[in-house]
Amino acid sequence: MKGAEGRHRSRARIIIVPRIGAGGPDVTAGASIGGPRAALVRSPAMAAPAPVPTTLLEIRDLVTEFRTDQGTVRAVDGVSLEIPARATLGIVGESGCGKSVTALSIMRLIAPPGRIAAGAIRYAGRDLLALRPAEMRAIRGNRIAMIFQEPMTSLNPVMTVGDQVGEAVRLHQRKSRREARQIAIEMFRKVGIPSPDDRVDAYPHQLSGGMRQRVMIAIALSCDPKLILADEPTTALDVTIQAQILDLLRALQRELGMSILLITHDLGVVAETCDEVVVMYAGRIVERAHTEALFAAPRHHYTAGLLRSVPSYGEGTAVGERTRLLEIAGMVPSLLELPAGCKFADRCAAAQPLCRAEEPALVQLGASWVRCHYPVEATPDGATDATPEAPTPDTVAPRAAP
Repeated sequence: MKGAEGRHRSRARIIIVPRIGAGGPDVTAGASIGGPRAALVRSPAMAAPAPVPTTLLEIRDLVTEFRTDQGTVRAVDGVSLEIPARATLGIVGESGCGKSVTALSIMRLIAPPGRIAAGAIRYAGRDLLALRPAEMRAIRGNRIAMIFQEPMTSLNPVMTVGDQVGEAVRLHQRKSRREARQIAIEMFRKVGIPSPDDRVDAYPHQLSGGMRQRVMIAIALSCDPKLILADEPTTALDVTIQAQILDLLRALQRELGMSILLITHDLGVVAETCDEVVVMYAGRIVERAHTEALFAAPRHHYTAGLLRSVPSYGEGTAVGERTRLLEIAGMVPSLLELPAGCKFADRCAAAQPLCRAEEPALVQLGASWVRCHYPVEATPDGATDATPEAPTPDTVAPRAAP
């Protein structure tokens, strides 16, 4: 597989690694994402083909806030990211860090007292925040679809699952009820639901958790979207069903050529599925990198703490050799009472006075984008020294502002 100017790495799998710049990923002209470079032969009588956009979704300085009796909560604060065509971007972080609110903001499903206060969200070059409600409805569920966290609460209990798939088809594709039913059956077959001709008339409570999740995927894919927002698609499923759902999403992505924004707490899912990872904390992006780079060399102390807290089943895990699982001390600060400076400083063993006085900017550091005054140092072999001991001012200097 060839990607952007040979900047790909090979371990257990190959990941496309485009360059990140102010204008989004940079892909060499004439190369398609995930595909071979095509030789362009132009005839004087033939017009040049229109360029294929490499960035499907672009978010710039997004701010989403909720007004409460205690004050205004900024659930998403200045988030910027891009999702290339046919790529999978993962968002990880603790509960309340802004992952789901980011996805709901893309869909413009923020209900009062919440509102999108600032920023821009561009899909295929169109600013979604500038669209009229009717124009947004034509995109929501059609070009951009979402798989919600809990299918039992997302599915309508008094409608058959076939009617719920057909509802989106009839709305966006102007199909008859009979045609929508046939599309629902075909979608059930595509997502691996057995006996789709019978299951199409079932109600949500008559299906298992794994089958309900497959129904949610069928609803999301029924109108052939180009972008799927998958919010914890494997929550509450056992590991076997989780693997089946993830394999299904990857297979459908290859078949349909869509992009995926995957929101999850599971770093194993991220490592297996995503091309690029965004780590969020207290409504902000604290680190962003390609998956292999982030797992091999996390540069933010929060990211390093998340990776250290994952249980290991390798050497040294025999019953007689068990050690205490490492954890990140402290609690996520209240979004109503955020500290000055770095929002992670009170939980970071490497924090210095500068960290509590001045909030760091998100700047590029090697292969990663990091929001930290004293990032984790990289070792000569490319890994990082993520020990919890605090550095001293004599050995670690603050990173210069850009």
